[in-house]
Amino acid sequence: MERVIYEERQLSVFERYLTLWVIGYIGLGISLGKFFPDTAVALDQFTIYQVSIPIAICLFLMMYPIMVKIDFAEVVKAGKTPKPVILTLFINWCIKPFTMLAIATFFLGGVFKGWLPGTEILKDGSTVELYRSYISGCILLGIAPCTAMVLIWGHLSKGNDGHTLVMVAINSLTMLFFYAPLGGWLLGVNKMPIPWQTIVLSVVIYVGLPLFLGYHSRKWIIAKKGFKWFEAKFLHYLTPVSISALLVTLVLLFSFKGELIINQPQIILLIAIPLFIQTCLIFGLTYGLAKWLKLSYRDAAPSALIGASNHFEVAIATSTILFGLSSGASLATVVGVLIEVPLMLMLVRFSLKTKNWFKRKHI
Repeated sequence: MERVIYEERQLSVFERYLTLWVIGYIGLGISLGKFFPDTAVALDQFTIYQVSIPIAICLFLMMYPIMVKIDFAEVVKAGKTPKPVILTLFINWCIKPFTMLAIATFFLGGVFKGWLPGTEILKDGSTVELYRSYISGCILLGIAPCTAMVLIWGHLSKGNDGHTLVMVAINSLTMLFFYAPLGGWLLGVNKMPIPWQTIVLSVVIYVGLPLFLGYHSRKWIIAKKGFKWFEAKFLHYLTPVSISALLVTLVLLFSFKGELIINQPQIILLIAIPLFIQTCLIFGLTYGLAKWLKLSYRDAAPSALIGASNHFEVAIATSTILFGLSSGASLATVVGVLIEVPLMLMLVRFSLKTKNWFKRKHI
């Protein structure tokens, strides 16, 4: 029987300083866009059916290391403790997407609208108001639940690692069915064009294919080398691949936005504000519901952290294939990456300090 061991799991250098890495590579991308504007454009011209080959490779390399870590045998065990699983699914699919739409629309389409003027031309040639593109990026973040790094957040909060792992697996599966229709509907509410075929294609390519290959390669490697080798060797060398691919993608994304960010740096802050509020709101709501449902702290903490975190790799992939590297939607998803690590670490510390809110016998 496979066994997952997290006792010694700590943040790697990449993971611990991800925000600094992100800032550095964003700076590199902005500089590239400012001083060598033709470089990223030339790379993006390598396309098949409007899919950028360099970006597709980077995005696949982001997703595969996440999917190969999932032990789907654990999903069956989740039925023994359905409350935390049901709570997490309810928050992820029935609450979070709609609060994200409401908060992003309130701030970016209302309070901050005057500071986000202009329009942009999308890949299909249509023209939209720029603030709607930013809202769309927020929507794509809001409907992409849970990242592999939530395994770390759950571990650091001294939560139930088994529940966290199960929810990573379940969310990956549910995204195959819910992400495209829910994303298309909410983008329509935001009055953005809805390329349904492209949405479905992006889910298949960036969720389905890595999930399929991750599942089968995991089984094959463990059968050949054993679980200890898989965990100690294979995952050790594979983990930096995902973040490295993310950082290369950031260089390309921000190389298109170099001129805009230099001229209007406040845009990053304006996008970050609704994302920050949304994350804290969802965490607080889930944490409160967990207490009301009388869950133990070890189940409450990861449930709240899973609900609060975003699968930003999928969001970046989808925004890129839907609207293009240079779109405001892609910029908004990257801002989600920028604030994810420090914000989630803050919520982990909050969880640890409020353990006594739950009955001690459950901890």
